[in-house]
Amino acid sequence: MNKDEMNEQTPQPESEAALTDAHNPDLGTPETSADEQTPENETEKWKHEAGEWRDKYMRLYAEFDNFRKRSMKERSELLSTASSDVIKELLPILDDFDRAVKANESVDDISIVREGFVLIHQKIYRKLETKGLKPMESTGQVFDTDYHEAITQIPAPTLIWLVRS
Repeated sequence: MNKDEMNEQTPQPESEAALTDAHNPDLGTPETSADEQTPENETEKWKHEAGEWRDKYMRLYAEFDNFRKRSMKERSELLSTASSDVIKELLPILDDFDRAVKANESVDDISIVREGFVLIHQKIYRKLETKGLKPMESTGQVFDTDYHEAITQIPAPTLIWLVRS
């Protein structure tokens, strides 16, 4: 008798046989069907699903927060670069004003002073028009809140209190 034959003839202890039967699905051990879920399995399933949703929520929240911060940074950079471009283009005009003020100290003819300021005025308008700013004709037109802005003081009508005696 060889060793394999001895193992086949030697009975296994009941506890060991029970273990092998319990782990072998082919031996007819009862399995739970998909319809018959135990409360523990269903609870675990819901916990797992809740964890997945929480993870998705946290990722989405982090993504939105990053988008918000990036948008704020881009907006501030845009404002700073846009304003610096306009300032750089207005600096030569400011230099023209400085030269005009110095030249006007010794000039007696007012028409020359007026002509210099008209030239500088036109130069400012041209620079602002290249940036998209246009003059708006509103003199004599009806006030339209879609196009006009105004700050005004209108006196409140006085109320007369009538006292009955």
